[in-house]
Amino acid sequence: MTSGKYVQPRSNEKSIGAYAIIGDCRTAALVSQDGSIDWLCFPHFSGPSVFAALLDHERGGRFSIRPAGQFRSSRRYRGPTAVLETDFETPTGSARLTDAMPAAEEAGTLHPLREVLRLIDGTRGEVSFEIHWSPRPDYARADPLIRSRGALGWSCAWSDELFLLQAEVPLAFVPQAGAVVGRIRVQAGQRVRLSLSYAKGDIGVIAPLGKAADGRLQATLDWWRNWSNQCAYAGPHRDSVMRSAITLKLMTFTLSGAVVAAPTTSLPEWIGAGRNWDYRYCWVRDAALTMRAFTGLGFQSEAASFLQWLLHATRLTWPELQVMYDVYGRTSLRENEVDHLRGYQGSRPVRIGNGAYRQIQLDVYGGLLFAVMDYVAKGGSLQNDETRLILGFGETVCRQWRNPDHGIWEVRGQKRHYTFSKVMCWSALNSLVKLNDRGLVRLDVEKVRRERDEIARTIETRGFNDALGSYVSELDGDQLDASLLLMGCLGYKHPADVRMRGTFDRIQERLGRNGLLYRYDPATDDLASPEGAFGICSFWAIDNLARRGDIRAAEQAFSHILSFANDVGLFAEEIDPETGEALGNFPQAFTHVGLINGAMALAAAPVDRQPVAS
Repeated sequence: MTSGKYVQPRSNEKSIGAYAIIGDCRTAALVSQDGSIDWLCFPHFSGPSVFAALLDHERGGRFSIRPAGQFRSSRRYRGPTAVLETDFETPTGSARLTDAMPAAEEAGTLHPLREVLRLIDGTRGEVSFEIHWSPRPDYARADPLIRSRGALGWSCAWSDELFLLQAEVPLAFVPQAGAVVGRIRVQAGQRVRLSLSYAKGDIGVIAPLGKAADGRLQATLDWWRNWSNQCAYAGPHRDSVMRSAITLKLMTFTLSGAVVAAPTTSLPEWIGAGRNWDYRYCWVRDAALTMRAFTGLGFQSEAASFLQWLLHATRLTWPELQVMYDVYGRTSLRENEVDHLRGYQGSRPVRIGNGAYRQIQLDVYGGLLFAVMDYVAKGGSLQNDETRLILGFGETVCRQWRNPDHGIWEVRGQKRHYTFSKVMCWSALNSLVKLNDRGLVRLDVEKVRRERDEIARTIETRGFNDALGSYVSELDGDQLDASLLLMGCLGYKHPADVRMRGTFDRIQERLGRNGLLYRYDPATDDLASPEGAFGICSFWAIDNLARRGDIRAAEQAFSHILSFANDVGLFAEEIDPETGEALGNFPQAFTHVGLINGAMALAAAPVDRQPVAS
């Protein structure tokens, strides 16, 4: 985003939306508008941070490349790729910083385990840059040893891990700051390259600079363009849909197919409050919705990879699903607090791990089996071991749907009978019936139908409040929950049904604010602090509008929500409806999935269709 005035060079606290993401589908870095990498974990998304200025600008560490004086900045991704370009305008000239994590590998050559490539190109006049590299491994708990390697640059070693920093300009170590720094002048037509490589338990590979670095950048651009060219979507808002797809791909762990909810931890859902959680894991529900988004866009291989990951990840918990797993399918995600980090803008605690992995959330079965049905309907196939897995999940739903759970929003405390959880159990069994009808699974279909229909009777008699004219959050309750909008998106009820219209209207009245939606009534959880509007919920509302034929209203709402994206099209988990500021972990897969599915609903809606009544 271009500022109307020059900014001062020493800003510390940045808004959550001030960041862009780069990555290699193994881990990801957040880069600020002023050229600072303030968050990066190695060797994978949920590994310990090596830069965490995002959570503590004094202790966390960063890798900053920025003009030395006043400047204005603007940035963009280079076409449909994950390569970021930041343009700096200063009183003396202009320059461009290009950031990428190489994704393509040439067979038969050595490569670093991970690499961050940073290139500075002078475009006009002369610009003086300051370089600051202050690694703080293991959430700033490790004691790193920084050494000069002469012509091979600089190294930072801790435990069995190693950083190697190379630069085409001289840098120096400042012991008092624990940082390698430099000040350089870049003139028009000049290119300066820097490479940060990482190794763990292996030799440290030094990737060459010069033309070889240019080649790695080009190979990365080509890789992303080739991937993006597979997108079959040609509907409205294609650029936003494509950016969301790339963002989801960035959060897909290529070695397993797992999709993390976000690459960050503890970014607050409200500044200064305790709603800070670690989202660097794969929630089955989120990943199943991501899988549906990928299949809808034509990325079948991503959906197939997720199914393979699930087969691996659930081997210790089958026939039950855990709420979440790490990128390798490990099940223990014990939650701890990191007391020495002050948190984003003082929002504590900073958490590592997520205790919600112990919860029971019955809706995950419906999300998964609906996604499987969607995958098959779009041409995917199932292997014998996958059908066995699926049938086991169905048996679990038949046994457990009458039980209370913690629900989609992971409310901590006692389990409750959430209406949405019952809806998703219905969806799980309904998907199984459809798979059976296609001859893809063999089950006791009459038994499954009976259970499915009994769930529907329970929802209609106890999950609908006649006085409100709306479905409600809990059976026999009177509170509302935006997740009920998914009833109209996943086939339980048509959005034009009179009960769905009433639910839509009551949710807008109670949970709507400035064209956005909160996810539930404030009294739903025991946390005293407020939170922002939940990004994906507003896209669920758009999906309902489009499916019931209110195209103009859906399009207006879609355009309104797009206005809350940051300058490079990214969304956080939540949005402050008063200021439009991003809140929560960033970027958030859930929100970008909602954008894609909302756009696909708009694309599928007949433009000449009039609103219908039930």
